[in-house]
Amino acid sequence: MTAAEPIGGGTTKTPVHLWIVGILSLLWNLMGVFDYLASQLELDFYLSQFTPEQLEYFNAIPAWAVAAWAFGVWGAFAGSIGLLLRRAWALWAFAVSIFGLLFSSIYSFVLSRGVEVMGSGAMVFNGIIWVVAIFLLLYTLAQLRNGVLR
Repeated sequence: MTAAEPIGGGTTKTPVHLWIVGILSLLWNLMGVFDYLASQLELDFYLSQFTPEQLEYFNAIPAWAVAAWAFGVWGAFAGSIGLLLRRAWALWAFAVSIFGLLFSSIYSFVLSRGVEVMGSGAMVFNGIIWVVAIFLLLYTLAQLRNGVLR
């Protein structure tokens, strides 16, 4: 089986939209990777944009919520790579990212003062993240069903 053959045999050329979605997905998810790494590595130039109350909030995030955040970010990044490589496991990676996003959202918006500390913009941005994450999961599922991923 060559790189252009779907699971059921034959040949499926990589559609242009896969490259567009894959590259945009990778760029989008690299922003999440940067945010996660800059926060976890406590990079001064990045953290200097936050208020002392916001920094206190970040430092109080429990380990399970940080782990959920990590699964969300790294799952999405892996999914983007898998999509560009036309691999079926991209679907699982995006699914892992959705679960990470779910648990980090529960912490931020239900179990903590995330909206109060970060402002309503955080909730709006989180909504955008949800829309993109669900789109990428459904898009990847469609590409798997179309035989583009293997």
